[in-house]
Amino acid sequence: MRYGIKSVTMDDIARDLGMSKKTLYQFVNNKADLIQQIFKQHIQEEKSAMSSIVSNAENAIEEIIGIAKYILQLLRTMSPRTIYELRKYYRDIWELIEGMHQEHIYKVIKGNLDRGIGEGLYREDLNADIVSKLYVGKSSLVVDEDLFPLEDYTKEALFIEFIRYHIHGVASQRGLTLLDKYTIKK
Repeated sequence: MRYGIKSVTMDDIARDLGMSKKTLYQFVNNKADLIQQIFKQHIQEEKSAMSSIVSNAENAIEEIIGIAKYILQLLRTMSPRTIYELRKYYRDIWELIEGMHQEHIYKVIKGNLDRGIGEGLYREDLNADIVSKLYVGKSSLVVDEDLFPLEDYTKEALFIEFIRYHIHGVASQRGLTLLDKYTIKK
């Protein structure tokens, strides 16, 4: 995640793990298999973290803020080169992982919207299904380097604006008041 994909060799990985490359290949078929396993595990860890955030949040606003903080931490540790190289050199893995990730994002956001509507923190007139799908589509734009070149925008700044845009679009007046309290508090 930190150094990109192409610059890290299987020799580097075996050395860092303190094993021979032959031993490493007992667990993975090739570098592509290793990358796929790593990203699948990453998504499982993300699902677990999101589940914990959801269950510990007092309300939908606190939940979405907690999710945003978690995603910001991930963005800080991931090299933009990693995403670029995954999309360019391992396209089939990128599409598989992106599909799994989008499905997961949809479920989390849909659950958050349903919760927020039920709590009166989000607008009653929201169509949670449509807004969740819009969120998924917009989240893909945040990593689109053609639209947002890295020399002009940081992933962190893009994501913060994205979350602000989302919350202000879905929150009721009561939700916005609560958001202000969280913003001041944190």
